[in-house]
Amino acid sequence: MFAFVARQPILDREKDVFAYELLFRDGIKNCFPEYNIDADEPSTANYSPQKLALDDISCQKTSFINFTNETLYKGLPKSLDPKTVVVEVSDGDVGDMNLVKACENIREMGFQIALAEPKLTTSSDLLNLVNIVKIDTLRHAIPSIAKQVPRFNNANVKMVADNVNTQQSFQQFSEMGFDYFQGYFFSKPESFTQSPLPVNKLSMIELISETNNDNFAIDRVNDIIERDVGLSYMLLRFINNPMINKRFKITSLKHALNYMGEVEVKKFIALLAIANLADDKPMELLHMSLVRAKFCDLLAKERKVGDNPPTGFMTGLFSLLDALLDQEMQQLVTKMPIVDEVKFALCGGQNDLLLYIMLARAFESGTWLKVKRICDALKLEQKFVHGLFNEAILWGNGVRHSISPHYPRTVA
Repeated sequence: MFAFVARQPILDREKDVFAYELLFRDGIKNCFPEYNIDADEPSTANYSPQKLALDDISCQKTSFINFTNETLYKGLPKSLDPKTVVVEVSDGDVGDMNLVKACENIREMGFQIALAEPKLTTSSDLLNLVNIVKIDTLRHAIPSIAKQVPRFNNANVKMVADNVNTQQSFQQFSEMGFDYFQGYFFSKPESFTQSPLPVNKLSMIELISETNNDNFAIDRVNDIIERDVGLSYMLLRFINNPMINKRFKITSLKHALNYMGEVEVKKFIALLAIANLADDKPMELLHMSLVRAKFCDLLAKERKVGDNPPTGFMTGLFSLLDALLDQEMQQLVTKMPIVDEVKFALCGGQNDLLLYIMLARAFESGTWLKVKRICDALKLEQKFVHGLFNEAILWGNGVRHSISPHYPRTVA
């Protein structure tokens, strides 16, 4: 169980999540922390943040876990499952037989091995033991990377392009022959379009408008949803999700309003809208929006701001709207009926809501020093905020499972 960990998605050519790389705050260079080996984490404070199991962190996908060579020599934790964990190792010195021996032992245990930053001088003994190689695309010139591709193809290993942060880079390395891609290219607009939103998405804008009204028109919302059977079905799946409602089966929007209250219903109507706006985008992009929404909502509640409409929730949920709709955020917010302070933050305006978004991004990338700086600026205990982000991950995982039947390409 882990308290201080981040995850970065590794996507395939179809932009579906293949695995997550785990980044540990308490480890050396984000590696698996040594004190975790077959032992519980020591408590260092009165507050202990919520801990996550590997399946919680990786949403039941494969986990890439980086180990130092020293840890590999000592032996892997016995609690790790070879079926769900890929052991990531760093290339050692030429002819490092200790690393070769460690990798032989790891293979005998049934684990797959990913070799990070393989060198041209990597021994054939080591390359023959690994299943995957990871290339940092920011550290090497494109022609140099291209020259190595045949060598890895001949070794029959899969290739991960790391630090792929633009759609252009994704296309380039996909054409080069890479199998997987790590980076946030999928959270960027593919190309900006000035065309108006399709008619089917205008209903979603109407829904968002109602969630941001002080005078919540439940009959108006009900009319919008009832016009679309798919929307009605998805809303009921949302509201009857065990992560949200564990006690009563809810059968209608009005029933939900009476049971959950106006603010919570507004959140789930906004979720319903964003899920439909994202119907042609990678599931991971929507998943990130869900986690950000819950995280920013928890931060806002802790700081007692923006309850109705739930500004923290809306800020996180819409923070990737430009990528979802392939339009510039500055133009989108003029079309979106959301409160001014949320619009201001989404466009980069300096307020607390922008700090919430920046903090979410820092967690996503495992930029721990930035996490600390923003927590200090918000006057929040860092370990407590880790717990909030972990809670948001669990919530996002649960809601994702309610959505996934509508996205048949995604494998849960």
